[in-house]
Amino acid sequence: MLKLIHILAAVVVTGTGAGIAFFMFMANRSNNPQVIYITAKHVIVADWIFTTPAVIIQIVTGIFLMNIQGYSFSSPWFYWVIGLFVFIGVCWLPVLKIQYKLRELAKISLDSNEVTPEFKSLMKTWTLLGIPAFLAILGIFWLMVFKPFPLA
Repeated sequence: MLKLIHILAAVVVTGTGAGIAFFMFMANRSNNPQVIYITAKHVIVADWIFTTPAVIIQIVTGIFLMNIQGYSFSSPWFYWVIGLFVFIGVCWLPVLKIQYKLRELAKISLDSNEVTPEFKSLMKTWTLLGIPAFLAILGIFWLMVFKPFPLA
């Protein structure tokens, strides 16, 4: 059951991340301030409702699974997993802050009915942080499935 919960949380993190990225990217491409604002608001909510709890569940279930399965916290496999996990966090935390700024800039754009250059610039940063984080998530899936490094 613990493994199932761990896998489902990984799927939620991955799926929510991909969905958020897709909808925010498409809203940005629309250049419609109202669409962008509404999407930016919902992206923040989705991160709080789905991503944050799933990340916490990943940490807790991961630690329990490591103990139950007898994997070493000093194994090369764990160092790779934790290294990628920390890398994702280093990318994700600024993204969270940027999302609030994007929402505020989108709200300002409603009055002028024009997306600000600052919004467009921040969207590039948001995207540039999101791509390597998402690739790192896929890397963790690869490590979870194939376990290519020693576990003891």
